[in-house]
Amino acid sequence: MSELRRRARTLTRRWWPVALAVPLGAMAGAGYAVVSHPGYAANSYVVVVPQGPGEGATAVNFAQAYGRLAGQPQVLAGAAAETGRTINELAELVRGTTSPDAPVIEITGSGSEGVDAARAADAVAKSLIAFANTSTKETGVKLVPLAGAAVPDRPATPSAQLDVAVGAAGGLLLGALVLMTRRPKAAGAAGPGATEGTPSEQTVPLSPEVPKGRAETAAKEPQQTGSRG
Repeated sequence: MSELRRRARTLTRRWWPVALAVPLGAMAGAGYAVVSHPGYAANSYVVVVPQGPGEGATAVNFAQAYGRLAGQPQVLAGAAAETGRTINELAELVRGTTSPDAPVIEITGSGSEGVDAARAADAVAKSLIAFANTSTKETGVKLVPLAGAAVPDRPATPSAQLDVAVGAAGGLLLGALVLMTRRPKAAGAAGPGATEGTPSEQTVPLSPEVPKGRAETAAKEPQQTGSRG
């Protein structure tokens, strides 16, 4: 039991930034989900129909092109009058997406109410059809409505589970950053003490031991030289 307690204390001292930051991040994400305003999303679908046989690939290409135009002013102008919003407001609330292998355009509208989201999606889809069909003779394709937007019964945002997960992930990242900044300091504090020192404390290589007989001979030679002189 004492060994487990010792290990637990060691882990707590080492990993306390992560253990503290993760639940705090999750709580922050949950709080954001509670106080943020709900947002609804609705989808309207438009299909591109080729006017000649064997032109399926052409229809897919035009679907991708018209999908990019769904948020442009020339298309939003007609929808703005129907929804009572400005072109800039619709540009932030509506987007168009396409599939790489199907001639279908998905118009997604968003709003603070489900009815507003569905109305924006349908209005832009209708305006896109009217804009594209003025050039049917030149393009060889025609846009027709596939499915209208249904009023959503629940908000798309916020998502409590997603917000909590994002908050916990942010706390984990913050705690890891704190650990990374703490370890180099500890290593730096121990490093100079291990490498620095006074000259007297540094290890000096010892000279090889001189045999006793040679030492006595070397001590007598200066005396003999002096007596000869």
